[in-house]
Amino acid sequence: MDVLKTVLSILLLITSIGMILLVLLHRGKGGGLSSMFGGGMQSSLSGSSVVEKNLDRLTLFVAMVWTVSIIGVGTILAVQAA
Repeated sequence: MDVLKTVLSILLLITSIGMILLVLLHRGKGGGLSSMFGGGMQSSLSGSSVVEKNLDRLTLFVAMVWTVSIIGVGTILAVQAA
């Protein structure tokens, strides 16, 4: 049980860092904090729609793995506490 808890904790750490990086890679849609700090400027080098779709898919996949990791660690901790 300790090995599974360690593996899930490491997976949780990696996916947490991945989620932070992936969310920061997304382009701001305007009106929020990103436009307040200069993120609202349009650039001719902005990403294509295919890149945005792939980034969205990757973000959703990492978010699902992150969620499963949280539930797994929480379940293991609840079982150990009982």
